[in-house]
Amino acid sequence: MFDLSITKLLVLAVLGLVIFGPDQLPKMAGQLGRVIRDLRRMAEKARADLTEGLGPEFTDFDIADLNPRSLVRKHLLDAPGDADATDTQARSHPNGTGDSVTAS
Repeated sequence: MFDLSITKLLVLAVLGLVIFGPDQLPKMAGQLGRVIRDLRRMAEKARADLTEGLGPEFTDFDIADLNPRSLVRKHLLDAPGDADATDTQARSHPNGTGDSVTAS
C-alpha cells in the first residue's frame, strides 16, 4: 500500500529518534500500535454490524466486492470465458439459441 522499503523504514526510524528522542520513541511506538489495533477492531466491528444488518439473504456478501477493481474483474473479465462456452453451444444448434429444433 505505501511501498515501504528497508531504507525508507530506517529513515523513518532515524527521524523518529531525532524528533522524539530515545526515551519517548518506545512510548510513541506503543501508542501507535494501540491506535492501529483499535482502528482494526473498529473496522471489524463495523463490518460485522453491516453483515448482521443486511440479514440472512446476504450471508455470502463480501465487502471486497464493492471495490471497483474487483467488481470489474468479477463481472467483466471473468464473463468472457462463460460467454465463449455459451456461444459455442449456440453455434452448434441450427437455430442459434441453444435449444433443440423440433420438427413440425
